[in-house]
Amino acid sequence: MDKLTFIGGGNMATAIISGLIADGMAAGNIEVVEPSEDAATRLKQRFGIEVQTGLDRAILHPVIVLAVKPQQLPDVARQLASRLKNHLVVSIAAGVRVADLTRWLGGYERIVRTMPNTPAMVGAGITGLFAGKTLGEDDRSRAETVLRAVGSVVWLNSESDLDWVTAVSGSGPAYVFYFIEALEAAAKSAGLPAETARHLALHTVFGAARLALEAGEEPSVLRARVTSKGGTTERGIASLESAGLPAIVANAVKAAAERSRELGDELGGLG
Repeated sequence: MDKLTFIGGGNMATAIISGLIADGMAAGNIEVVEPSEDAATRLKQRFGIEVQTGLDRAILHPVIVLAVKPQQLPDVARQLASRLKNHLVVSIAAGVRVADLTRWLGGYERIVRTMPNTPAMVGAGITGLFAGKTLGEDDRSRAETVLRAVGSVVWLNSESDLDWVTAVSGSGPAYVFYFIEALEAAAKSAGLPAETARHLALHTVFGAARLALEAGEEPSVLRARVTSKGGTTERGIASLESAGLPAIVANAVKAAAERSRELGDELGGLG
C-alpha cells in the first residue's frame, strides 16, 4: 500500500486513517498536514503518525488525500501545484469538480474525486468515486484501497452522477436519522418510556438494514414477507403510501441533487 499524505485532519480524514491502520498500514507511512496545533497533537497521540502544521513542511507522499473544506481548496491546490510530479491526488472535498481542481492545480490531471459519507466514521461508509478516462487502472485501484478502509465503494462513469450520490448516500444518513427520530417520537407518544422508544427505533433500523444487506433479496421482497394480508404491517404501509412516502423521498433526493449542482457552480467560481 502506498504512503499517503492527508491535507486536512478533520473527522473524515481521521476516519480513513483509523481504517487504514486497522487494515494493517504502518503509522510511519501516513503524514497529515493539519494547521491546528490541538488537532495535530491529538492525531499524533492517537495514531503515532507524522503531523505537519504547514504544507511547506510536508513530505508529500505518492498519494495525496485532499481533506480540507471545499472553500479552502483553491488556496491549498495552488500551494500544491508546483510540487506535484507523479502523485495521485484523491479529493474528498464535497462539490469540487475535477475540472476546477485541475485548474487550481495548474493543469494537473491525475485526480480522483470521491464522495464518502459520515458512516465512514464507524467503518460502515459508502463512497462514490469518479476519475477521468486518462487515469489508469493502477491509480483507480490505489484510490479505491484508500476509501475501502472505511466501507464500500462504487465507481461512477459520469461526474454529474456524483450529484445524485451526494443526494442519496451523502445526505441519506440524515434522512435515516430523521426517520429514526419520527419512529422514536411515535413510540414515546404512545406511552412507551423514552429509553425503550430510542432502543426500539435504533435497533429496528439497524436490524432491517443488516437484513437487507445480508439477505441478498430485493427490499420489496423483504417488505412483502413482513406484510401479512390483513395484518398490522399492511395497515401501517397503507398509511405511508397514502401520505405519499415514495414521492416525498424522491423529492428530497431531487432537491439535494439540485443543491449539489448549485454548490459545484459556486465552488467552481471561487478561483
